[in-house]
Amino acid sequence: MRFMMLMIPLGYETAPPDIDLDPERVAAMMKYNEALKDAGVLITLDGLHPPSAGARVSFATGKPLVTDGPFTEAKEVLGDYWMIDVASREEAIAWATKCPASSSEIIEIRQVQEMSDFSPEVQKAAAGFSELQAGSRR
Repeated sequence: MRFMMLMIPLGYETAPPDIDLDPERVAAMMKYNEALKDAGVLITLDGLHPPSAGARVSFATGKPLVTDGPFTEAKEVLGDYWMIDVASREEAIAWATKCPASSSEIIEIRQVQEMSDFSPEVQKAAAGFSELQAGSRR
């Protein structure tokens, strides 16, 4: 089962675009990332720039509206993510509890939808999805 672990660093919603990272925290996180890799569960991982460097596209009026960050209404934002492949939700939770996160960070764990989770009608409507996934990997 694939799970995405989403890091939510509290306060990141107001971080400047050129935020400096603490080398000691980065080193601790790298140890954790290596443990995921060494266990054979890590698929991919990345850190995300703060929302102040991002943009949102909304469609409330039926037409795309682009809003540059920072976003005043944001309360929680993503900072990093890991995609892991483990046997169960419990194993994903166990990995998240090993993360050297600070007291101002939260990890949300979400299972990735698999085609087998859906009805035959939905699977038919999504024909070609696996080819899109394969084509998106560089």
